[in-house]
Amino acid sequence: MSSLVVIQQMCVIMILVSVGIYLYRKKVIDQTVSQRISTIIIDICNPAMILSSALSGNVTASHKELLIAILVGFLFYVGLVLLGALLPHLVRADKKERRYYTMMTVYTNIGFIGIPVTKALLPEKAMLYVVICNVLYALLFYTHGITVLSEGREKMNLKKIISPGTILAIVSLIIIWFDYKPPVIISSSVSYIGNATVFLSMTLLGVSIARSKVLEGFKNLRLWGFIALRMILIPIAVFFLLRAVGCDDIMVLGFSLMAMMPVGNLPLIQAEKMGEDTGALSKGIAVTTIVSMVTITLLMILFTAFQSP
Repeated sequence: MSSLVVIQQMCVIMILVSVGIYLYRKKVIDQTVSQRISTIIIDICNPAMILSSALSGNVTASHKELLIAILVGFLFYVGLVLLGALLPHLVRADKKERRYYTMMTVYTNIGFIGIPVTKALLPEKAMLYVVICNVLYALLFYTHGITVLSEGREKMNLKKIISPGTILAIVSLIIIWFDYKPPVIISSSVSYIGNATVFLSMTLLGVSIARSKVLEGFKNLRLWGFIALRMILIPIAVFFLLRAVGCDDIMVLGFSLMAMMPVGNLPLIQAEKMGEDTGALSKGIAVTTIVSMVTITLLMILFTAFQSP
């Protein structure tokens, strides 16, 4: 993959995001429509794209490679949890906001943004690493995440781990493990549904940007420190660490791309349900999402050039 391909694909993504901004300003998509489309993406399109990648036969891995990928994914999240405990102190976050910075560090947007961006930028095999990250994310959020966000007041909710996305992600891993080839009618149907993910996700991302008050967030120097550490230095560290231990190029780029993702929406949704102050989270989501368009482009160009022979 050349640097030109990265730039072209990110430009396509930015155009799709611009469509969302336009539709919001023209009042074609309001908050109600946005919520309904989000449900379609999260519960149907995203899981279908993950499953489609597994059913296509292009995501292949031996049992050893699959187990190694799961181990790397596990260590990836162990590292993020440890970093989540440290980073709030590094950026000198206020004591009342430290748990929010912990959540922003660990729980990034690997589904809503990570899946379509990976689809656009990397070979299809990279979806394997996205699938693994999404399964681990779900397992971690409703255990560690709930505990951190509520400061121990809320109990772990294992039932919420069982969602369409998690189920189909696990099914996808099983399909890859057994190298299952489904009937064409099944794989084609799933593929058509999954193909809607990129457009719908990026359009709603534009809607989210259009309705957020980002100027206030851009003035927050602490947030810029977070971006420098979490969205630039950490992906660079992941890239060189995985290369140093001998991981193949696609795995290196896959996990590095996951490390570049902006802050996810799930901590904000959960905080709203708990009646918590969501100011820090909403600013973090808006600013990191916009900045990620630049950081992902530049880092992927850097990493691609570094891998070139």
